[in-house]
Amino acid sequence: MARKQEGLNTRQRDIRATRRRADIWDRIKILVLLGVMIGAIIASSDDVGFLSFWEVAAEFFTTTAGIALGLLFLLELTRQVHYWLSERSAAYNSFWQDSVFGGIERWTHQHMKPWTRFRIARFIRWIVYIFVFALLIDYFVPEVNGPLEALTQAPRLFAQAFPFLLQLSFGFLFVAIQFLGIFWLLSRGGTDVILPEEVTTRFDDVWGQDHVLDLIRENIAFLEKPDEIEEKGGYIPGGILLWGPPGTGKTLMAQAVAGETGRPYVFVEPGAFINMFFGIGLLKVKSLYRKLRKLSLRHGGVIVFFDEADSLGSRGQMGSPTGQLGAAAMSHGVFSCNGFSYLTEQTQDMLTTYWAGEEAQEAEEPRRGFMDRIIMGGMGMGGGGMGVLQALLTEMNGLTKPRGITNRFRKLLGFRPKPPPKYRILHIMATNMPNALDEAMLRPGRIDRIYKVGFPSKEGRRQTIVGYLNKVEHHLTEEEIDRLATVTPYYSGAKIKDMVNEGLIIAVRDGRQAIEWPDIWKAKSLKELGPPEDVDYIQRERHAVAIHEACHAVTAHLLGAHRRIDMVSIEKRASTLGMVKSMGQEERFTQWRSEMETDIMVSLASLAGERMFFAGDNSSGVSGDLSSASTVSALMHGSFGMGKGLASAMNTRESGMGGPANPVSTALREQREPIEESLEVLYERVTVLLEENQEKILELAAVLEEKKTISGDEVAEIMGSAPGSKAMREPSGWQAVSDEVAEERQRAALTRSGREVAASGNNPNGAEEATDN
Repeated sequence: MARKQEGLNTRQRDIRATRRRADIWDRIKILVLLGVMIGAIIASSDDVGFLSFWEVAAEFFTTTAGIALGLLFLLELTRQVHYWLSERSAAYNSFWQDSVFGGIERWTHQHMKPWTRFRIARFIRWIVYIFVFALLIDYFVPEVNGPLEALTQAPRLFAQAFPFLLQLSFGFLFVAIQFLGIFWLLSRGGTDVILPEEVTTRFDDVWGQDHVLDLIRENIAFLEKPDEIEEKGGYIPGGILLWGPPGTGKTLMAQAVAGETGRPYVFVEPGAFINMFFGIGLLKVKSLYRKLRKLSLRHGGVIVFFDEADSLGSRGQMGSPTGQLGAAAMSHGVFSCNGFSYLTEQTQDMLTTYWAGEEAQEAEEPRRGFMDRIIMGGMGMGGGGMGVLQALLTEMNGLTKPRGITNRFRKLLGFRPKPPPKYRILHIMATNMPNALDEAMLRPGRIDRIYKVGFPSKEGRRQTIVGYLNKVEHHLTEEEIDRLATVTPYYSGAKIKDMVNEGLIIAVRDGRQAIEWPDIWKAKSLKELGPPEDVDYIQRERHAVAIHEACHAVTAHLLGAHRRIDMVSIEKRASTLGMVKSMGQEERFTQWRSEMETDIMVSLASLAGERMFFAGDNSSGVSGDLSSASTVSALMHGSFGMGKGLASAMNTRESGMGGPANPVSTALREQREPIEESLEVLYERVTVLLEENQEKILELAAVLEEKKTISGDEVAEIMGSAPGSKAMREPSGWQAVSDEVAEERQRAALTRSGREVAASGNNPNGAEEATDN
């Protein structure tokens, strides 16, 4: 049994050592082709009718073409016999593969460099091509006798055939030029080149984004003096992504970079690569980078700006979002504590995978008809698809490849190509949808720096407001400018510019040349709320609406410790009968339970007030307020950990193809009773508050009926107290911890640990600057 198994193993080793057996047709197809060619040539000879077939064949094999075809047939037959033996004898196959061919390969690898082997192989191929060319000339040209004479007569024969070749080339070029002309014309446009002397924008023209400008200055320092980092073994960052909300100054920053560096500025329009025919986008990409390379060599650098870069498209993400863009994508609009970086990498990957799948989940696709299955060709109308994005990625990454006709001739002759020059091309891309970009585009080497250009801070808004006000005549004081910066949170630079311009229009309409505070305040209200409608209430309804809004205003004024009322109005607008608009007094990014409870009480104040002043009756106008209160309470209980339970309804999924569940609906369904209980408690509290201030509510309502719209300062004057006065008299929770208390806690903790803290308490680096006792 063991001997039989050993024999079987030996047979298997022999089979593996032999060449894989070929099919019969693969073995004879070239022999058949050569035989057919030889037979056709012999059959077409003029001597077939006078001589026998064998005599004609013998005469054919005395010619150069016959000798060549005969040798090819014998060589192919020998090759197939060699293969046949290699398929059946392991020793024969091993001898040729390991000893003969393997020995030659080992010798060449040992004594020759790869570049030398490549050039020798190419030289041999050229010798074969020349020999085949000489054979063809000898066979088809009667006055040529022999291959050697064919090579010597080649220039004369080429001169004789030149007119015919010229006509043939003209016909080919005439057809090709038509297509080339059409494609050349279609590939024009989509990019604008602005030369250095035409760029007038500087960093001083960009307001409110100083922290981003400081980072960009570092990039352009490398662009102006690239040798400083390249001499140390580094490389120049070649790409910047500016992402953030619309109107925050991304395009203006790119222009400022071009103006500061004195480099040409190439603007690529969002729809530059959207074309009617396939292939035009690829030509545009190639044309764009040829232009960029020329400008870079001519001016020492060039800046190319892709506006709305998300229009370039994406090939689909292979993984979950990573880095700062992944954290932004996973925030779900809620400011969380450092994203989820405190979790392990495995848990972070699990969460991002889950959330990315939730966002990508779609409803079941409907059944398609016959016409829906037809793919229309020719007109793609594709943006970044159909190879355009891939071509762009290749060009961004391929700026170090050898180029030019000279290098092609050098490679043709066997010489090494010259290294390419250093193209100083800085890519700047802007988008407000960063997660729509292809992941390969954002990798280092293409986009090296990613900066968020968000809404400016209070100081940034103040700087922007001053910048635009200085362009017009105005009478605003420093205090009014500071107040305007406070009451315009989440205002972009474009929105501030529009507000100042609207204020100027209002002033000119009133016959004044300078902007005053009422103009700015009216312009802000007009832009945020829209113009009031030209309608009037009947007396009873005007009084009811005034009572409704007065209850909101009184509650918001007394309980809003860190907010103040901007305006109160009973003028009818597109979607409201009246409104109370509030604004924050501090630049903060979190909300606390006490503040959300205040928001709920302000929402419920309308229902409590109407029932109080109208004998238990209430209008349908409280529907929106109840919806707001219910939504906030549901989020508190189901998502923010501000209720009795700890489970979160965020990111839960419905069964089937319904997609992700709404956390509010889930909380209202699963925690209906605790939500209702908390709303009832807050309703009772706001009812007591309104009963204590009935006279102020009626007074405020009377002023509203007279003026229709009043400011927050007028509300404070009527109430006779500062905003948030009641909440600050009885602070609780987070509001009870003042800045002084927080500073004292920090000082005591550092003292216990043997450190000291600066007396100001406002230095974020105080712990680093503290000295050991």
